[in-house]
Amino acid sequence: MSLKKQKGERIGRREFLSRLSAAAAGSAFALGNIGRGEEGRPAEKVSAELPTIRLGEHKITRLIAGSNPILGYSYMGPLMDREMKEYFTTERTVDFLWRCEREGINTHQLGGPEKMGEICQRLRGGGSKLNFICLHAAGPERMSIKKVIEEIGPIAIVHHGGVTDRLFRSGKSGEVHDFVKRVKDAGIMAGVSAHNPDCIKRVADEGWEVDFFMTCFYYLTRPSSERETMPEVVTAQVDRAFFAADPLEMTSVVRQVEQPCLGFKILAAGRKCRNEEMVGKAFKFAFEHIKPSDGVIVGMYPKYSDQVRRNAAFVRQFGTVS
Repeated sequence: MSLKKQKGERIGRREFLSRLSAAAAGSAFALGNIGRGEEGRPAEKVSAELPTIRLGEHKITRLIAGSNPILGYSYMGPLMDREMKEYFTTERTVDFLWRCEREGINTHQLGGPEKMGEICQRLRGGGSKLNFICLHAAGPERMSIKKVIEEIGPIAIVHHGGVTDRLFRSGKSGEVHDFVKRVKDAGIMAGVSAHNPDCIKRVADEGWEVDFFMTCFYYLTRPSSERETMPEVVTAQVDRAFFAADPLEMTSVVRQVEQPCLGFKILAAGRKCRNEEMVGKAFKFAFEHIKPSDGVIVGMYPKYSDQVRRNAAFVRQFGTVS
């Protein structure tokens, strides 16, 4: 293979990734390198406060920074997964979370606590006031609840949504309930995440001692057997496991449960980010269909555009409770 041909292939891959990322970005502001002040503190003045909700004794912003892009989960395929993983070095992740805090976001929902300890400690050491909500699940390879609390210092630990759906489907919901009880016994708030709205309904109906829920707008773990029987006219498939009717299904449940809910994948993992208007409509839909006591978790990839500022602006526009 000639050098010229290899070079052409590399350029093609970069162009593909750039276009894919731009589609997921949907914003006009170039971000560049994020500056920090002395000892890691934000160099810029914090923006106007975002609308907030109560989570236990904590006042958290209705926009919470998500973790999937940081962990390399793009839901756009392996090339985008790789690009996100390569972008979010430890240094850039710290910078990104400072950027969120400067824009008024005061909470980060993190996954992979085994990888986040150093980042959380650096933020704390620099004076960050971010609240951390940790997505976690039981298992021999997982960090213990006690260690998560010691190393991360979260305000809450939430049972992982994909694991919740799988355990409920296999008749092992008791394992999820036991996890919730262990978190509560450790002295912090406990939540349950799920993609299947029936799991949220069941937890609420059975009166589990959960403080809040994380509710996916798309039932991504729906078994293929269920997809085959769905009425296509009603549930037009957006892409793969993303079905247009799913957000209405989940938000209907969200409005029925008493506990606060944190909706996630409101942008369908980038599929509703083709332009600014589409992003704005997704935020508007979310806040019109959840309770005033609820918030949203949004993953952001700031390599190509200032998604942090854009998303914060939409939350100020649509998430303010009158």
